[in-house]
Amino acid sequence: MKPLSLAVVGHTNTGKTSLLRTLLRDVQFGEVKNQAATTRHVEEALIHDGATPLVKLYDTPGLEDAGGVLDWLETQTPARLDGIERIQLFLDSDVAAGTFNQEAKVLRQLLHSDMALYVVDAREPVLGKYKDELTVLSWCARPLMPVFNFTAAADTTAWRTMLARRGLHVFAAFDTVAFDFNGEMQLWDNLATMLPTRDVLDALMAMRKRDWQQLNGEARRDIAHFLLNVAAYRREIEADEAPEPTLIEMQDAVRQLERQLQQDLLQHYRFYQQAVSQPDWALKPFQQDPFDAELWKEYGIRTTSGAAAGALLGLGVDVATLGTSAGLGTAIGGLIGGLLPNMQTLGDKLSGKQTLIIDPATLTLLAARALDLLAVLQTRGHAAQNTIGLTEKAAPWRASKLPSALNKARSQYKWSSLNTGNPEASRAARREAVQELANSLP
Repeated sequence: MKPLSLAVVGHTNTGKTSLLRTLLRDVQFGEVKNQAATTRHVEEALIHDGATPLVKLYDTPGLEDAGGVLDWLETQTPARLDGIERIQLFLDSDVAAGTFNQEAKVLRQLLHSDMALYVVDAREPVLGKYKDELTVLSWCARPLMPVFNFTAAADTTAWRTMLARRGLHVFAAFDTVAFDFNGEMQLWDNLATMLPTRDVLDALMAMRKRDWQQLNGEARRDIAHFLLNVAAYRREIEADEAPEPTLIEMQDAVRQLERQLQQDLLQHYRFYQQAVSQPDWALKPFQQDPFDAELWKEYGIRTTSGAAAGALLGLGVDVATLGTSAGLGTAIGGLIGGLLPNMQTLGDKLSGKQTLIIDPATLTLLAARALDLLAVLQTRGHAAQNTIGLTEKAAPWRASKLPSALNKARSQYKWSSLNTGNPEASRAARREAVQELANSLP
């Protein structure tokens, strides 16, 4: 199966390189600058399925003076020749190496490609220069599909009317900043309708769907591993020992685990380059302390524990204050909001120990933040440069109703690497519970 050769063409700064970055899942393809950049040379990239190449993509320079090229073609080439013959005369001329060298690079690549994507900035009005571009490109006699970029709040009616008058009835809307996976699938599907055979693009779409599902599964399993790791975390101190130093250590350990999860999710979705060069790029909304009571309120998380928001709860109870077994149940219920401690914890307390764990509300917040980041990464194009923001914050469950796997983790000491100091062994020990929790995540 021969790979499809696809040129990406269009006016300067319409988002050609941005489109390539998003389709390639590569934030560093092409020139990486804060300000608008212009591609000066043709760059090649490849989408492949293992060892099988599927699509060769070519990022071309921006068309800057298609009107000048059209004037030259109409005055310097015989009208009786077909479009390709006239384009070839242009490419063989001195002006192709001089005045119109940018346009020459585009046309030369288009002649060597199977088809092209014509990138349109949907925010722009339909101007004469764009009509000239389409006229010149059409003389290359290659299938051409317009792709509307920057489509948010843009009215493309005038564009679609103009394109239809030029016989371009197949197009796609694909925002390179606000990524939509279904939108990408629609782009490839529309492109396939313009080809004699769609075998290559069908294979590409099947691969992309498979990879997307696999990626989502891996990300959710990583989130589940993280939550179980934290839920199983516990520290024991003496009954008369001040808990504050231990609480601080535990909080710091949880913060580090969360930061590692965030970095892992960034790498899953191939935002690793930006994560290194701009560490605050995606994580800014997620850097607020998970033990901050105000953050609980933002997510609508309530606790029935009666403890300070974001605090770590000690399951140990002062034996001298209990009185009867009924009093014991009441005291425990008030402290842990329905969580049942194991008998070993109570036994430790009776022998003069306190056991400290991460409380349900904090676990709920950690789950909400992880799922928020996942949602952001699944809807962010690799051409986006802005800092992400969250429009909606919602807890995945009530703090008093933790998933059963998290409740079970309380009694599984070996599930937490913070307990064992052995990340791989702890990860293996909780593996069966991970899939259960991952499947229950909204």
